[in-house]
Amino acid sequence: MTKLSVNRKQYETSADPSTLLLWVLRDELGLTGTKFGCGIAQCGSCTVHVDGEARRSCVTPVSAVVGKEVTTIEGLSPDSSHPLQKAWIETDAPQCGYCQSGQIMAAAVLLKNKPQPTDADIDQAMTGIICRCGTYNRIRSAIKLAAKNGGK
Repeated sequence: MTKLSVNRKQYETSADPSTLLLWVLRDELGLTGTKFGCGIAQCGSCTVHVDGEARRSCVTPVSAVVGKEVTTIEGLSPDSSHPLQKAWIETDAPQCGYCQSGQIMAAAVLLKNKPQPTDADIDQAMTGIICRCGTYNRIRSAIKLAAKNGGK
């Protein structure tokens, strides 16, 4: 059995240590907010935090997170009260919504490291999180609103 800490809760999994974190989160723990997009760490839909840093769960074996804290979109706040989640809703950032958990998780790391990011900071942090609907301007607006509202 492998022990994992996800969203500040302890879990045990019998998954092979090489099983990708994405599948343990979704299939075993039922945390389906983390999405499968490309499977090769190129789209960012599967972004989670591992010890506070953004990580693509579709290429991260579960063995790589043993002894570390994993945070998914479900763990960002229990009631969608995180400033980013509120800003996403207020700015109507998502269109189809598929990439949004990855976008929010990447943005959360950005705001943790740079509470008042510039446009260049946002562009750099969000590079590689692909929005198939092209809502990048609304995403940028949401990040700026969250930053204005104290958004870590």
